[in-house]
Amino acid sequence: MKKVIIVTGASSGMGVSFARQLAAESADFRRKGKEESASDEIWLIARRIDKLNETAELISEDAKAYRNKYDTYDEMYPETKVFSMDITGSQGAENMKQLFLNTHERDQLGNDPQTSGLRIMVLVNNAGFGTYGEFISTSTKREMEMIDLNCTSLTGITGYALKYMKEKSRIINTASLAAYAPLGNFAVYGATKAYVLSFSAALRAELKGRGINVTALCPGSVSTEFANVASNGARKEVKHGLDPDVTVADCIKASRKNKMVSMHYFKWKFKAFFSGIAGRRAAAAFTYKFNKRPSKPFND
Repeated sequence: MKKVIIVTGASSGMGVSFARQLAAESADFRRKGKEESASDEIWLIARRIDKLNETAELISEDAKAYRNKYDTYDEMYPETKVFSMDITGSQGAENMKQLFLNTHERDQLGNDPQTSGLRIMVLVNNAGFGTYGEFISTSTKREMEMIDLNCTSLTGITGYALKYMKEKSRIINTASLAAYAPLGNFAVYGATKAYVLSFSAALRAELKGRGINVTALCPGSVSTEFANVASNGARKEVKHGLDPDVTVADCIKASRKNKMVSMHYFKWKFKAFFSGIAGRRAAAAFTYKFNKRPSKPFND
């Protein structure tokens, strides 16, 4: 049985952090004799092959440092595999389904029945993006693409992956602090992340009896290229962005402990709590008036 970790959006930001830290976690499992929790491969999924290769190289360097640290000649780290592909929308989810099927069928042809098939140990649905600005002034095409990636892809990939998940498998869905209230100037993004949080909570309840953990990561501002993409280059960096490595480390720990939500920093927890008190109408009005974000227009 080939055991794998899958990270979408592994070309930058928190995706890189997830890939490196989950590979290290698997190595720790193997070194400590917890082979049942270790993985054989880690799959990095994104469109930009050059960036994926950079992530793979970082994991390779981490593996070398790990061997030196623990003075072992055995390969503790999972093998890194890079897949440059577009996972947007239903077709993107179908692309992932085919990847699962191809790997499963290829392994079934092996001579050793103990290594046949595919088992997904950890699935991280991290791919996604946002768009700054009032809905009326943003690209409608871009907003629909956001829904396709943030919601449709995540749903489809999760559905197809569940066939290959068993007890002690884990799902991590990257939602957002934006999931807790409707946001003016960020309307569609907030709505997509509210979907991710709601879906994750419901799926967690459904899979509890099967021993499959589901955790939603709900970060506030993190230092990634998110703002540059969301603003179409008008804002190069996330304002007051916090450490992605710390954010991801807390999320992985939360997933091991089977927590529903990971939200590391106190100020994020406070904002989520306050959003519930303020209510949807007040939150939407307040953010529309006071949370203006710079952006350049996208061409439809």
